[in-house]
Amino acid sequence: MNDQPFVYVTYIASTCEAVWNAFLDSRLSRQYWQHEQVCDWQPGASWSLVADDAQRTVKHVGRVLEFRPPHRLAVTWADPSPAARTQQHSRLAVDVEAAGEMVRLTVTHDQLSPEMRRKITYGWPLVLSSLKSFVETGRALDIFA
Repeated sequence: MNDQPFVYVTYIASTCEAVWNAFLDSRLSRQYWQHEQVCDWQPGASWSLVADDAQRTVKHVGRVLEFRPPHRLAVTWADPSPAARTQQHSRLAVDVEAAGEMVRLTVTHDQLSPEMRRKITYGWPLVLSSLKSFVETGRALDIFA
């Protein structure tokens, strides 16, 4: 594990509620991420990130650590294969804060293995750029092109 967290901050011309809903609402996240988060959002509940494909492929799994709508979400995060080995789980925190007439969205992903760091360093900027575009314009980026 690496102690250096991955932190990504972006500003979105929107409201906290709209950004929060776009991040968590499956109908919306499938449009800009081509994935959805499956969970009942209770602390301790199982969480999974599922691809919007014919097989409904489970990409990542974990547990809800914190859920404070519309401002903070924290979950553990792991590839499905090592899910039973909690020492291989990383942590994801999503913070949504009002910043004047904008929203400051901060994603902090820590406790990363070298492989997970490689994946999320590439993935989060794509996903969050597409989220920003989607919330501000209604059009997602084609991040899987």
